[in-house]
Amino acid sequence: MDFPVLMALLICALTVPGFGDMGSGKAQSCSDIRQFYNGKGFSLNGVPQSEISGEHLRICPQGYTCCTSVMEDSLSNLSRTEMEGLIRDAGRALQASLNGQYKVFDGYLLELLNRSEGVLQQSYPPALGSLYTQNTRVFSDLYTELRRYYRGANVNIEEALNEFWARLLERMFKGANGRYLIGDDYLECVSKQSETLRPFGDTPRDLNLKVTRTFVAARFFVQGLVISGEVVRKVSQVPLSPECMRAIMKMIYCPHCRGVASARPCANYCANVLKGCLANQADLDTEWRNLADAMLQVSNRFEGVSSVDVVFLSLPTHISEAITTMMDNIDTFNNKVRTAVRRDYLNWSNKKCFFSFSIAKRPQVSDVSRRLRDMQPYWVSLPSTLCSDRVATRAQADKCWNGMARARYLPEVMGDGLASQINNPEVEIDITKPDMTIRQQIMQLKIMTNRLKNAFNGNDVDFQDTSDDVSGSGSGMCTDENCPRGPRLMAPSTDRPKVYAYPPENKKVVKASANHNLPSIALYLLSLVMLLLRQ
Repeated sequence: MDFPVLMALLICALTVPGFGDMGSGKAQSCSDIRQFYNGKGFSLNGVPQSEISGEHLRICPQGYTCCTSVMEDSLSNLSRTEMEGLIRDAGRALQASLNGQYKVFDGYLLELLNRSEGVLQQSYPPALGSLYTQNTRVFSDLYTELRRYYRGANVNIEEALNEFWARLLERMFKGANGRYLIGDDYLECVSKQSETLRPFGDTPRDLNLKVTRTFVAARFFVQGLVISGEVVRKVSQVPLSPECMRAIMKMIYCPHCRGVASARPCANYCANVLKGCLANQADLDTEWRNLADAMLQVSNRFEGVSSVDVVFLSLPTHISEAITTMMDNIDTFNNKVRTAVRRDYLNWSNKKCFFSFSIAKRPQVSDVSRRLRDMQPYWVSLPSTLCSDRVATRAQADKCWNGMARARYLPEVMGDGLASQINNPEVEIDITKPDMTIRQQIMQLKIMTNRLKNAFNGNDVDFQDTSDDVSGSGSGMCTDENCPRGPRLMAPSTDRPKVYAYPPENKKVVKASANHNLPSIALYLLSLVMLLLRQ
């Protein structure tokens, strides 16, 4: 036999694709994958009994295989469904944590408000008598407005507090001068004098500042928890791309088609696949961390002398001090508003009452802070979390599945985020086309962070109705059908965020710019033809 013929036969023998880890030319049985495939709920119709040539495979390596095209498609769809399920499960776990913290914190704040109002109702009637019973609506309306504000209603808390003091002054002035008929004009004069004479002393100014800062912080803190859960819910539902589906199929089920079902994906291989698949999600990282930092900063408002415990439960005491100040100085106040009327009012000086209250334990505030810190790296750590817990292995680095065979995985691990995937060897990604759903959620995180920064400084922001992006049914805080009745969230609606494309740097980036010049070239050629015809 001629030497060239021998060399050709030798090359063919060396390049014949093997099956599994064995180079045997004998057809292998497909009993294992038949059992596996059927266990996944698929029919065995068309599944080969022994290996076949794999030229038909479009995702898995085209060696000898037990997978048909139909099996490859079925397992590909299954791998996508399973991976999306894992991502949603991870999201639900974070949602459940945020929801639990929301319920604890929300319930705690409402309990404090209820206790504060209860102290007021139980302690004032003996001291004030008819002065309280005739004006209970003034006090109850204050607590109603405070609850409405906390719940997210369009209430200006400073105006609500000022209205309370104005109504209280009017009722008390009438009560203290009950022998006389006092008209609206006179009451208006009283109201104007109150700005300079301060009938309640410094209490309204000091209390308004503390209450406003505390309630603004509380309102936006719980909204931050709700928005966080909503972002997690929506982002966790973003479907995987077709390119990602191919990469996941190749990583998870191609080992079965290749005959090495026991080989789990290499850790770095899995990392590159999921960093590519979750590249858009990783771009949430910066704003997600900013939101968590802002919430941690606001949570500091719940500590010390300005804590929600002290402010909420001391409301009755401050109101008592204010009423005492006015009743002790009613004569002076009457004189200042040009009246000589003096009424034998209740001897309030002998009935001064100050309320004591106990501070409940507040482990939930520090617990929320701890969980906020824990959740900061969530989006960039999600690929490694999924790989380490469910998919890949770090053991036997030279015997894991690298996408082609049972061998070591050599490529380096990519960075986080869309821009870092331009050279990802496992997932083809067009970095010029970010996912719009995720970009919208990034915008929502920015809006919420800005609100929290304002809240930390004691500044409220105006609210208006928005789209389903931040409110409506199906709140991200709900892990089941029983959703908590939380604050009604409102935020300024935003236009679709502008996304500036990165310049393509390799062949994996879709390039369509070349087609943009086709119309001008055609016109140029047409003009040239017309010129030649005229000649």
